[in-house]
Amino acid sequence: MLQANSVQFNIHNRPIIDRATVCLQAGELTALVGPNGAGKSTLFKLISGDLTCKHGNVTYNGLPLNRLKPKQLACLRAVMPQHTSVTFPFRAIEVVELGLLLSNQTYATTTIEEVMRTTHTWHLRKELLGNLSGGEKQRVQLARVLAQIWEQKPHPRYLLLDEPTSSMDISQQHHVLQVLGELKHRNIGVLAILHDLNLAANYADRVVLLKNGTILHQGRTRDVMTSGNLEEVFDYPVQVHSEGPRMPLFISSLPAERSSQTYTFKLA
Repeated sequence: MLQANSVQFNIHNRPIIDRATVCLQAGELTALVGPNGAGKSTLFKLISGDLTCKHGNVTYNGLPLNRLKPKQLACLRAVMPQHTSVTFPFRAIEVVELGLLLSNQTYATTTIEEVMRTTHTWHLRKELLGNLSGGEKQRVQLARVLAQIWEQKPHPRYLLLDEPTSSMDISQQHHVLQVLGELKHRNIGVLAILHDLNLAANYADRVVLLKNGTILHQGRTRDVMTSGNLEEVFDYPVQVHSEGPRMPLFISSLPAERSSQTYTFKLA
């Protein structure tokens, strides 16, 4: 279990994250959802260890994060930040291979090809990363973090993703979320920051709704993603309609002066 207990992070005595508690179980995908400026990336960095909380603590499988050495932490979790810059002229396959350098474990010779085929990047393996599109670069970076935790292990591990589908088209977004769904069966817990409510509703087992640095609601997806909760978090009227136990439909209602238009988002 990955546990963040009452973590707090301040800037100039102002709480950016205010006493947040989050539990990530292996075998589940948890979506972190909220408006811009809610503190999602800050909470993400506290959980991953990129930031140090002044109050509270984070544990991985019962081990305090601040006591784990980098090699130990690399064996427990892989992190894909929102933005990753590569200054050297690496080819795509070389970037993915970097995922194997973060720990001292032995990997199968087929790992790199497997993760690149899984992320639809194997055909890009010889291309320079700088020549790829934004979505292609994002899938290559995803392949890199998958390589880090791809091999089956007896202990729970965790994959932390900050907006992993932001540069992808619809088909690739759904493909990536399907891959993450399969990854859960490897005794891996996934935490992903998602902006698309439909993706969160269709693929997440649990949802954390964050606003102004405070967790307002969290729990099972169907219990949390209600019209009332979403309107409270986003300050915008949202209607949630269900077409079945696994097929929610979200319709965002516009202000009265623009009521002739309707944005409709339907899950595939």
